[in-house]
Amino acid sequence: MLAESLALSAALFTVGVVGVLTRRNAIIIFMCVELMLNAVNLSFVALSTLYGASGQVFVIFVMTVAAAEAAVGLAIILAIFRHVQSVDLKQFNLLKG
Repeated sequence: MLAESLALSAALFTVGVVGVLTRRNAIIIFMCVELMLNAVNLSFVALSTLYGASGQVFVIFVMTVAAAEAAVGLAIILAIFRHVQSVDLKQFNLLKG
């Protein structure tokens, strides 16, 4: 059971990394980052069966950080969309002014 959980976690993390590296849509990249965080949470929970409840405590902290990141990230994406009218990362450069 532990090996299957860790394999699934690795697969989810790999899908997230590939999505971040290949996509240009800010919302898709944001979802891939969340997928990577959930993959780490899965590995923490799977390993907590061996090492005690400390892995589950880390999951609570990661979920808290992910919720804050979701709120701030979506606010930034909305602000960029209002300014540029697109969420494609190739469409805007914040340094141009």
